Amino acid sequence: MDSSLILSNILNPPVLFFFLGMLAVFVQSDLEIPNPLPKLFSLYLLIAIGFKGGHELYESGLSPLIIATLCAAILMASIVPVYSFFILKIKLDNYNAAAIAATYGSISAVTFITASSLLDKLQISYGGHMVAALALMESPAIVVGLILVRVFNKKEAPGSADEQESAETSWGEVLREAFLNGSVLLLIGSLIIGVLTGGDGWSKVHLFVEKDLFYGALMFFLLDMGLIAARRIQDLRKTGMFLIGFAILMPTANALIGIAIAKVIGMGQGDALLFSVLCASASYIAVPAAMRMTVPEANPSLYVSMALAITFPFNIIVGIPIYLQTIKALGV
Repeated sequence: MDSSLILSNILNPPVLFFFLGMLAVFVQSDLEIPNPLPKLFSLYLLIAIGFKGGHELYESGLSPLIIATLCAAILMASIVPVYSFFILKIKLDNYNAAAIAATYGSISAVTFITASSLLDKLQISYGGHMVAALALMESPAIVVGLILVRVFNKKEAPGSADEQESAETSWGEVLREAFLNGSVLLLIGSLIIGVLTGGDGWSKVHLFVEKDLFYGALMFFLLDMGLIAARRIQDLRKTGMFLIGFAILMPTANALIGIAIAKVIGMGQGDALLFSVLCASASYIAVPAAMRMTVPEANPSLYVSMALAITFPFNIIVGIPIYLQTIKALGV
């Protein structure tokens, strides 16, 4: 393993601001980012990566490789929750197992952005269609997670007409949350706008979405993520070593599967890294919001703290460089 890759990633300014946020909590500083701003930074990052990805997709067009990549993305988002669920059922009930499985089947946009910033720093090219893969992988895990809950708790299913109607309403709500939640809608919408406006649109807004402003917003956002992650570490005392191990080993295993798929399909190094990162990341925004609404029996402190306080830091500190080194070693 090339330790310089890990050092290069750790010394990336946005990652260092993540550490600064964690340090502020550990030393009990009063540092905080006023409440509306993290949401604004999040919206900006989604617009920037979506529009840039749409423009690059406009430039490259839809090739067989791009179509195969998008299909592989949907496949991974659908199957990761299934085998994760059966592993988690060793120690957990159906509700918590399904909620955590859905969390690890979905993705973290900020982890994706951190990986793309490392690729930019190393001058490794990647395709804009990977943003489309990001958008496509966010929702399927939510639906699969709910299906797992329904199937494995079928014996406890309500029998009255009113209760059945309530269950149908729940299905409608979860599908709406899965496919029309704000982050997915903004990301896909920005991607489509980038494609539709083409080169003319890019010439008008490229200064807004390119590196200088983008990295500034990312530093503020990761500073806030560091503050939140450090506070969530307290919740990890409740999870036990099984879930802590799962939060590290499962993303690593998913990344290796993603790398294998990338090699079979024939992705380049940059696309392979982003695909493996998407497979390895865990959602701490969209899926928790959906699970709180549709699976209230599950404990949010488990799946949120695992994704945000363990998997997210692991990926941005050592996971991304390890995945890239593995890709290079395998000749992807």
